[in-house]
Order: sequence, then C-alpha cells, then structure tokens
Amino acid sequence: MLMNLVSVLVGVAVLYLGAEGLVRGSASLARGLRLTPLAIGLTVVAFGTSMPELVVSVGAALTGAAAIAAGNVVGSNIANIALILGLSAILCPLAVNVRIVRVDVPLMALASVIITVMLMDQGLGRLEGILLAAGLIAFTVASLRAARKETAGVELVGPLPDTLPVTPSIGFVIGGLVLLVVGARLLVTGAVAIAETTGVSEAVIGLTIVAVGTSLPELATSVLAALKREGDIAVGNIVGSNIFNIFGILGTAALVRPLQNTGMSAVDLGLMIMLAVLLLPLARSGWKLNRWEGGLLLIIYAGYVLYLLI
Repeated sequence: MLMNLVSVLVGVAVLYLGAEGLVRGSASLARGLRLTPLAIGLTVVAFGTSMPELVVSVGAALTGAAAIAAGNVVGSNIANIALILGLSAILCPLAVNVRIVRVDVPLMALASVIITVMLMDQGLGRLEGILLAAGLIAFTVASLRAARKETAGVELVGPLPDTLPVTPSIGFVIGGLVLLVVGARLLVTGAVAIAETTGVSEAVIGLTIVAVGTSLPELATSVLAALKREGDIAVGNIVGSNIFNIFGILGTAALVRPLQNTGMSAVDLGLMIMLAVLLLPLARSGWKLNRWEGGLLLIIYAGYVLYLLI
C-alpha cells in the first residue's frame, strides 16, 4: 500500500515537472509567433497543461482501466472550474475576456453535454472517438484564426517577455513530454493498485486522486496568472483545457482502445455540465470572477468530494 502511494505521489511530481517544461517551451514558441495572451491560454497553454490527462487516460485505456480514463477527464473538468478557478478568483478577481463568455464557455458547455450523451451507455467507441477528435481539430483551427484576426494590423516590436530562443524551447517541449510519459505510468499503476487494495472503485479514484493530480499544471498556471493579473491566460487555460479534455483526451483514448464500463454516474456528468453552464452568468457579472464567486465554486467542489467519499 505504501509503495503504491509513493508511486502516485512521485508520478504526480514528475507529471508536474513535465507539464511545466512543456508549457514553458510551447508558450515561448507561441510568443515567438506573436500569438495573443488569450490565444496562448486557449490553445498552447491549455493543451500543454492537459498533456498529463492525455497520457494518463490513454495509458489507462491501454491497460483496460476505462473508469480511470473517463474519471480522470470528468473529474479534471470539475476540478478545473470549481477548485482551480475558484481558488484563483479568491486570490485575485479575474477579468474575463468577452470572447471567452460569448464563444468558448458555451462551446465548453456544449462539449460537456455531448460527452454526457455519449457516456450514457457507460462506453465510448472508436466512431465516437473520431467525432470527438474532429471537434478538437475544428476548435483549434477556429481559435488560431481568431488569434490572427486579433493581431491583424497590430505592430508588435521586439521579442515578447519570457520568450526563449527556438532550440531551448524545443528542448523544454521534448523533455516535458518524456517526463509526462514516465509520470503517467507511475500514477496510473499506483492508483489502480490502491483501488484494488482499498476496495474503492476505479471511477472514484479517477475522479479524485488521479483527476486532481493531473490538474496540478492547470492549478499552477492559473494561480500564477491570477497573481500576475493575467485573467485571459488564467481563464482561457481552464476553458481551453476542459474543451481539450473532452474532445482530445477522451477522443484519443477511445481511438486507442474503446472504453467499456466507465462507471460515470449521473451526478458526476451532471455536475460537469452544471459548472460549465454556471460559469456563464458568473463571468458575465461585470466581466469578472469575483472573490465571492470563487468561494461559491470552492464550496461546490468540497461538497462533491464529500459526496464521493462518504
């Protein structure tokens, strides 16, 4: 039991380091291409911080642990909004870009409804995986096109802050990916063993330990962005990550190996949808997530975890 717990903790630490390297390298490359902070948050940073979820869910699917693969994504999406945005807003109220509220949050809510319908039979086949992957491609292309329109006609002089040369940036990306693979293997192996030893279902392990562990990069990124008053990156990171989690991660996992007996309940999926929808009125109120709204999100998350564990 102790060794399994150590495996999980070491896996989480290695995942965090890997995601940190990947995000730093990829964000630096994106800045070199003159992408806006919102575009970086919605695409490069969001996808980079979601790489732990991708590697973990695909690895879980390959080993037949479908409940961990699906629980990781659903639990991460819940934690991203309720825990991470909640904590970030408490630390510093987050200004919200109009585009996020009008386009990206509704898309996140729609994606949550789509995956809920797909998981109603407790499975996810390859055809559904193809449809989800197509949704990710469409979202990425649309985000990059919007970014080009935002920067059109705006003259940017000199390198942007925190931009590394190309070679070190690529080195960070490659090193980060290697660490992600190693960390994911340790985390999945330890989590499955803990579930078998304690009798706790793999779905609950996936929704809690694995989900929060793989969401640490989003936590670090959004909290740091909030403290630096970079609301676009803080909120864009979460919304983009949730969209990527649904379309990219579950889509890829289902393509690699169809998921059966995912163990997701109506409460888990319903809360994921509710939080995505709730984010709309919260963000529209003054185009800012205030501290009391962050506190409300944290209370919701605490109640959900108690529901799972009791």
